[in-house]
Amino acid sequence: MKEFGEFHRPDIETMAREELVRLQLGRLKGQLKKCYEGSEFYRCRFDEIGLKPEDIRCLDDVEKIPPVTKDELREEQIDNPPLGRYVVAPQKDWRELHPSTGTTGVPVNTIWTEKDVENITQWTIRTLWTSGVRPGDIIQNSFAYGLWVAGMSSHYAAKQLGCFILPIGATMTERQIEYFQRPGSTVLLATPSYALFLSERMRQKGISGEQIPLRMGIFGGEAGAEVPASRRKIEEGLGIEAYDYYGLAEIGPTIASECRQKDGIHWVEDHVLVEIVDKDTKKRCAPGEIGVLILTHLTKEGTPLIRYWTNDYARLVFNKCACGRTHARSPGGILGRADDMIIYKGENFYPAQVEKVVRGFPELSAEYVVRLTTHEQSGADVVTVVAENATEEACTEEFKSRLKQALREELVVTPEVEILKLGTLARTEFKAKRIEDMRKKD
Repeated sequence: MKEFGEFHRPDIETMAREELVRLQLGRLKGQLKKCYEGSEFYRCRFDEIGLKPEDIRCLDDVEKIPPVTKDELREEQIDNPPLGRYVVAPQKDWRELHPSTGTTGVPVNTIWTEKDVENITQWTIRTLWTSGVRPGDIIQNSFAYGLWVAGMSSHYAAKQLGCFILPIGATMTERQIEYFQRPGSTVLLATPSYALFLSERMRQKGISGEQIPLRMGIFGGEAGAEVPASRRKIEEGLGIEAYDYYGLAEIGPTIASECRQKDGIHWVEDHVLVEIVDKDTKKRCAPGEIGVLILTHLTKEGTPLIRYWTNDYARLVFNKCACGRTHARSPGGILGRADDMIIYKGENFYPAQVEKVVRGFPELSAEYVVRLTTHEQSGADVVTVVAENATEEACTEEFKSRLKQALREELVVTPEVEILKLGTLARTEFKAKRIEDMRKKD
């Protein structure tokens, strides 16, 4: 493949921090003015706290604005159907509708204008380039198409980038494997769960990663690609380099990606203002501290969101990456979701921590579920980590004891363990559901 430079837009990606902050502030002021004047939803929120757009004089002043949650957006759309009052662009400018994904609750609809489509395509080109995609690559796009935003945005970007696209979507597993061989895809876009499923099916068919031209994969839609054990399983199973990708429908499908340093996901800060705040105090966290991710659109026209509470946990650092990029990045990617937190025997943990342990054992398959039940006699919660054996050794009591010990070291508490026969747990072509809540309801 022809050699290309490290950066797609060096003028933006290596911009001095002071210059980037000035750009963000100018765009933020313009966005707040448009939202206040064009959206009754935002005008009411601002008026309730006695705030005017001109009161925001520096980026730190955004803390004066209360965050908006997905539940508030849902209620807004229910009370003011069909799209709520936070749509800013006039209907004549609407071009696409995209709902949030999530596994629970009513989807939140977002609108893209023509300019939104253009901006999203351009920054998606940049995020793909950051991970190593180049013109001439054969991209097997296994992100879901249709209303889910990631498939569409990455398709638009790959087309403009000069790649050959296989728009298969999250479906037809056997055909996916055929395409790895003929025409010989070089880049896979998928969820980490689906990548692991594909590697498992390849192994069952006697196909190794060395037998296919695939050289890299970019994985988003759920946590996993930056969990060391999961990354290792994906890379070894498919014979590739694996990179993390992040986005969400309400903000943008593809707004952060790993560079080849694999030292965190780089944010497209010229389009999105990124904050990390303490879950309880709502105050800004210091660089490197873990908190809740809050995102603000700087250029979105259709349905701009001001201080959107993502419910995702991450950290943020601002030092220049070894790759030369100056935009902020989040080491470790998305570390968990607030609504996935499990409280057990007074300790808190997340499915990603279970994933780290389970996928660190070669005796187990990549699949797992955290099952929540109620003890019949005491009524107390019971947490069971359900996994599958990849070898016969995983069925022994000695192995179960080792697995419990590893879980205790990671989680502080010791869950129950159940090992099932390989292939028992459901595989998915989309986002995996890792929590199975079977507790008795009052």
